[in-house]
Amino acid sequence: MSLSADQIIHKKRDGQELNKEEIDFLINGYVAGKIPDYQMAAWAMAVFFRGLSSDETAYLTMSMANSGDLLDLSKLGYILDKHSTGGVGDTTTLVVLPIVAACGGKIAKLSGRGLGHTGGTIDKLESIPGFNTELSEAQLLNQVEQIGLALAGQTQNLVPADKLLYALRDVTATVDSLPLIAASIMSKKIAGGASGIVLDVKVGRGAFMKDLAAARELALQMVNLGKYVNRKVTAVISDMDVPLGLAQGNALEVQEAISVLNGQGGRRLRELSLVLAEEMLALAQIPSSAKEALESGEAFNMFKKLVAFQGGDLTKFKVNAPYVKEVIAEDSGYLYDADALLIGELVRDLGAGRRVKGETIDSDVGVVFHYDLGDSVLKGKAIASVYARDRESLKMAIPRLARAIKISSTPYNKSVVLEIIRSGELN
Repeated sequence: MSLSADQIIHKKRDGQELNKEEIDFLINGYVAGKIPDYQMAAWAMAVFFRGLSSDETAYLTMSMANSGDLLDLSKLGYILDKHSTGGVGDTTTLVVLPIVAACGGKIAKLSGRGLGHTGGTIDKLESIPGFNTELSEAQLLNQVEQIGLALAGQTQNLVPADKLLYALRDVTATVDSLPLIAASIMSKKIAGGASGIVLDVKVGRGAFMKDLAAARELALQMVNLGKYVNRKVTAVISDMDVPLGLAQGNALEVQEAISVLNGQGGRRLRELSLVLAEEMLALAQIPSSAKEALESGEAFNMFKKLVAFQGGDLTKFKVNAPYVKEVIAEDSGYLYDADALLIGELVRDLGAGRRVKGETIDSDVGVVFHYDLGDSVLKGKAIASVYARDRESLKMAIPRLARAIKISSTPYNKSVVLEIIRSGELN
């Protein structure tokens, strides 16, 4: 019996399990333009309500991964990768990867751009004058061989099925499906060719996953998908109720990453970066200490080497926002809260983020906190500074930032790392 899209949609609508052949038929047909958007949208909605089994999710992941280019990194040895599900002030990639590479790990990372209130690593790197994020596969492999680290944008033909399906889900209210999210993320990681993958699964107001139970389920699905294809995967579930770093905005976040690599910067960013780095080193069975690599300056040396190899010039790097204004504490106490979603949306509206794909961004605008969460602050002192392109956006931003901040007699004491799920510890 020949397969047809309407039969597959009908089967999933009724809660039946699809086999590998049916999922391959659907994905391959959609990428080839033989299955129209309206049928794929109907299938996505059926999945939204009916879900996918672990086998179905694995079939979907591999079908999507195989829909385009597959990077072959085998000649480089054991290659590591890292992925964050997206947050505010999350600059861990720029801190973690130099740490791991300085310890002897090998990383070939393909990153994306920001959309909405969450930032993108490629946007941040492009705030460094001259930094080239468009590496060919040969350039990527050569750079990993030479320095152990390359960080570039995704190629056009890497997992085309995900690009098509995500764009469709985005306009059909089917984004919030755990198996579709897990397949989207893991198909890109698998196509990227890494053997060991550390996932930073964000949870909280500024994250896609709003509650711990959902974040845990997503983490478990992705770790199990890794096991299915013989990849070692660790998922670190981390807090995103509040921004991770002190800085939010592209050039400002690069500036903070450099500060952390030089022993300064935010405590929460440093803490999570070290945990993620140690988990990556554990996957590769590298006994070196992430903390020692950071504190010795070797991680910063690696960052400088990465920038130089990809054409960047740190001597010309600076934040050029023409308008800067401080937000002043109205009370004394502890910096208790900073709503990550409100701040992420504010930074986006300043021009640092996109509402739609392809929109131009401003690298220099954003927010920088002068205190970590939990620090004591005095009335009349500056809590944070807003960096803006013009007076109008500055005027808009100051009261919004003030509303997102809370000072209390109780210090913020929530841990940045909530749980760690390792593939080797699952049955």
